[in-house]
Amino acid sequence: MKIITVKQGGTAERLGVKPGDQLLRINSKRVKDEIDFRFKVTEEDILLEFQIDGKSKEFQIEKDFDDDLGIELEEFKIRSCGNDCVFCFVDQNPAGMRKGMYFRDGDFRLSYLHGHYITMTNMGDKELSRIVEQRLSPLFISVHATGVELRKRLLLYGKDDHLLNKIKYLTDNNIELHAQIVLMPGINDGSHLMKTIDDLYHFYPKVNSLTIVPVGLTKHREGLPEINIVTPEYSKMMMGQLDLLNKKFQTSDNRPFIFFSDEWYILSNYELPPLSYYGSLDLLENGVGQVPKFLDDLDRDRSKYPLSFDHPREFSIVTGKLMEKIFKKHVIPILSKIKNLKVNLYAIENNFYGEMVTTSGLLTGKDIINGLKEKSLGESVWASYRILNDEGILTLDDMTIQDISRELGTPFNVSNDSILEIFERNILGE
Repeated sequence: MKIITVKQGGTAERLGVKPGDQLLRINSKRVKDEIDFRFKVTEEDILLEFQIDGKSKEFQIEKDFDDDLGIELEEFKIRSCGNDCVFCFVDQNPAGMRKGMYFRDGDFRLSYLHGHYITMTNMGDKELSRIVEQRLSPLFISVHATGVELRKRLLLYGKDDHLLNKIKYLTDNNIELHAQIVLMPGINDGSHLMKTIDDLYHFYPKVNSLTIVPVGLTKHREGLPEINIVTPEYSKMMMGQLDLLNKKFQTSDNRPFIFFSDEWYILSNYELPPLSYYGSLDLLENGVGQVPKFLDDLDRDRSKYPLSFDHPREFSIVTGKLMEKIFKKHVIPILSKIKNLKVNLYAIENNFYGEMVTTSGLLTGKDIINGLKEKSLGESVWASYRILNDEGILTLDDMTIQDISRELGTPFNVSNDSILEIFERNILGE
């Protein structure tokens, strides 16, 4: 693997390694990627093979357990998903977006590193053995259905991928898994859902949790199979079953086995559970407990908000339609008590993906701009950081924060889903 940086004074520099050289092998075994490197480099007596200035050189060294040689390796090539799922959001993107928006991630390494959900259809014995050998746990698995014929219909994989055998192998070898079901009304619910839950529960506690999320549909589904949307009525029906399901599928530590994503609660107008309900918050970045975490932070931080300003101040918050009720009920009443402060709340319609897409993280720059035309914005506009890509640079339609600020004629900012951050960054300060 190509070496990107070499730390000054580190082991690699003392061996004469420079940026641009290659790390070839550790103990005569090829280094496949960063995770493989981390696993192999922990040994204290190792044989290193580098390619330095185009020539292969070996070094037998003794090192501390936590010595990472002082190098940073190039990013590994991400493995694509082996499926063409009927509900895949990638297929529901419009034409003309940047290339990365059409890539289906199916890499178990990103599941381990970042909590991405994968289906495991593209994983054979070699990949499964590596997961066990290197203790890549926990992993996050998209299941959707365990019935073989239904899986073929949903994943369009064309054959039995032996999912349950793979899960058994991993859990037998103490790899922890978190499973997920994207629920589609009339397709994988009802008896299909019960079978899937039952099959996965057999592997509890190594299958540590099961999250059920509503299918996300955009207006760009030309030529794709017909799927019904999750309505508020359907959501209420499903929410009415959650407690019964968790009574049937109980855990040993008195916490739920089955979690519904936050969207179910908001759609059905059910009260969200307290943050303690979600335990260690392993599923937070997958939409499970995000809103309770936001509300918990709000309650914790409110004592740090300013009580007043000595002259009138004003700013705006933009959010997707889904969170509008949450902000109106919990956030705006608190901020309205601050003397000389006016906060505008604008829930933006998603014209890019269609009105069925209501989450804040899928808002585009152009929709935000169009939704704020001729609106009173005040000194600044704030949104969730989730509207930007992983690098924190671009919106889904390739706009930067600076682009949006220029179009609005008002500073546009993102926060880490924190009202306190707005105040602490001194945008409203004197």
